[in-house]
Amino acid sequence: MSQPIIEVEAVEYVYPGGDAETPALAGIDLTIAQGEYLAVIGPNGSGKTTLLKHFNALLIPTAGRVLVDGYPTAVEENLPLIRTCCGMIFQNPDNQLVATTVAEDVAFGLENMALAPAEIRRRVAESLRTLSLEHLADHPPHLLSGGEKQRVAIAGILAMRPRCLLMDEPTAMLDPVARVEVLDTVRQLHREQGITVIHVTHFPEEAARARRVLVMDRGKVVRDGPPQAVLTDLEMLHSLGLQGPVAAELAFALREDGFNPPPGIIHGRELVEFLCSSGPKH
Repeated sequence: MSQPIIEVEAVEYVYPGGDAETPALAGIDLTIAQGEYLAVIGPNGSGKTTLLKHFNALLIPTAGRVLVDGYPTAVEENLPLIRTCCGMIFQNPDNQLVATTVAEDVAFGLENMALAPAEIRRRVAESLRTLSLEHLADHPPHLLSGGEKQRVAIAGILAMRPRCLLMDEPTAMLDPVARVEVLDTVRQLHREQGITVIHVTHFPEEAARARRVLVMDRGKVVRDGPPQAVLTDLEMLHSLGLQGPVAAELAFALREDGFNPPPGIIHGRELVEFLCSSGPKH
């Protein structure tokens, strides 16, 4: 197991003016290793986004502590290091696009880091190339498609060389094609560059792409494990008002009808392989 990049110790959080009897986070203990791909799911109001915002010190615990790469988030002088380490992608990319061209937008964070102009140009070119956005460098961001805008937002974060990418439902406002485009990009960054990914999502098929799934409810972690175990526990998911991946739901229905698909099916291709192998032999 790699060294931890994020450590959460007995964290509680109460929003200003909130009820201390029902905290947004209630006693969270969690360790995330460098290079992990973690999905966080749960019903609305379960604390998913609140937890994510603790990982780059947008929120500071009411009790307990969060360490990012060993640095406590509650210490103000640590914030530049923490926010360089953990870059955040929000649900609406328009909230992160601030410049008049794509290249200028990618450069924005680097300029705030006071890097030399030559280094900024080099990193912008590298980031645009990695995200296959070179042809859009001089385009106004507001004229791009939803998927392109989100990739520009990711490019801007990537140029700052984060070790961890925090994503708060980054595909919620995208069409299905753009969703796949963005998720494939993130998966490639995780695989090729070893970037830690923490992905809050309400799409079970997106959670199935992760290596580890965290389920939250009422500010607590109620399940933590590999997707094949967590996302096929339909009784638990349904009790929280959640659905499993379509393949897992169909596999369950097939078992109810007397078929015997293998356990742990969460991807459509796995279900297709079972159905093909179970069909009539000619």
